[in-house]
Amino acid sequence: MARETTYLELSQEDGAAHKFYEVTVDGTEVSVRYGRIGASGQLQSSSFPTPDKARAAAAKKIGEKVRKGYAPAVRGARAARAVTRRQVTSAPSTARAVAPVLWRFRTGSAAFGIHVDEDRCWVGNQAGDVYTVSHGGEVLARYSLPDGVKCLVADEFWIYAGCDDGTVYDLSSKVPFGAYDIAADVDIFWLDIREGVLNVADANGGLTVIDHEDEFQWSRRSSGSNAWMVRADDRAVYHGHSQGVTAYAPDGGGELWHTATNGSVLFGWQERDAVYAGTGRNTVQRLSKATGAVEASYRCDAAVYSCATSPDGRHVFAGDLASSVYCFDAEGNRLWKLGTGSGSALSMQYLDGRLYLVTTDGSLVCVDASEAAIAAAQQGSVPAPVDVKSAAALPVFTPAASAAAVATVSVAAVPTGTVVVECVQQGGRMRVQVVSEGFEPSWNVQFPRGIREPGARYVVDGLHPASGGFYRVRGEIRRLV
Repeated sequence: MARETTYLELSQEDGAAHKFYEVTVDGTEVSVRYGRIGASGQLQSSSFPTPDKARAAAAKKIGEKVRKGYAPAVRGARAARAVTRRQVTSAPSTARAVAPVLWRFRTGSAAFGIHVDEDRCWVGNQAGDVYTVSHGGEVLARYSLPDGVKCLVADEFWIYAGCDDGTVYDLSSKVPFGAYDIAADVDIFWLDIREGVLNVADANGGLTVIDHEDEFQWSRRSSGSNAWMVRADDRAVYHGHSQGVTAYAPDGGGELWHTATNGSVLFGWQERDAVYAGTGRNTVQRLSKATGAVEASYRCDAAVYSCATSPDGRHVFAGDLASSVYCFDAEGNRLWKLGTGSGSALSMQYLDGRLYLVTTDGSLVCVDASEAAIAAAQQGSVPAPVDVKSAAALPVFTPAASAAAVATVSVAAVPTGTVVVECVQQGGRMRVQVVSEGFEPSWNVQFPRGIREPGARYVVDGLHPASGGFYRVRGEIRRLV
């Protein structure tokens, strides 16, 4: 029986989507490939009892996409999405001693994404792999995304991965979902998210703000380019680029202040009252959130790729292009400098006496940053780092390609304590509202666009109210049939 392939694309004029979807039927096998136009994409395959059932399943998948606006196309006719891979160099460390590394996990590709919380560590690399690792160095889970991970950001309970395919994936449950689609003309550099509002910094020095419904809110073009920093709180969005840091009002984007920094901003961090900008001229600068005034400077020996602080900025950490990591006190006095042993730190985070780094060689590194361990390291005494291995049988979680990919449950078997939501047409847009009692009926639910279908109902483990007057999903999403 002949192999049949259907290729579709969704490329909207406003750039809000730039994706392809390809379905291939080969006997009883159905393969689906999807992702951003110009990329190889993600592949999922299924087997069916007969060729007729395989063709019927493929037709259903194609019909779902056509109803969402996809149309037949010729592969290669449209240009690929603009993607800038961060070009970084990594020289050997000039430090006299190596940091006390407790354990190291090698992901196989340069890693920019990191998030560390009370339960686990997250690392995302340029191959599209995201791993979770315990604080003790045990690999817990793996997610495989369609393209390179630019960064990992947390918003209370929720974890998001911003990818080069222009999609921001919600990793808060076992099945990743595309939560936001970033316009194809935005060359993503960095992301931040707060209470469901996504802030995107790009190659041209632009800042784009997208609300919880994945709808454009406002954008601004800063005076510089190469915006590698964006941080947000309830007072402002802090945007770092080649000409410094600019603060914008979160509700509308009016400029609040601008500060020229000592060199191009290559990384950003924030605490309650200050933002920290790591620059290409070997410096981390602390800026007042209220006025933009430079409050302190932390001098390194090479360009700063990453920075972080302990709570309230008591200690300031920095990683440079020469594979060294530094610690300063709040006033700017250097306390120590040590080699990472694993390339240059492209992102970092501190928690409970440990400094976690992701590096140019693709490692997630756990450093003992206690005073005793650092003092011993400066004298040349460090523990033998444990090389963490990923279990061969570790399950790999990939994004749901469609509503059909979401697990289904019977209407009569809705688990106790769960919540039912429904997709409804509202003012020409597909919204999701709560069906279960005990919730505000006028509020919409932030929900993956890729699985919204008119009249479809889903069971979710829980809903969390957000300050913007909407609900956010917690836990698993299962379709009711």
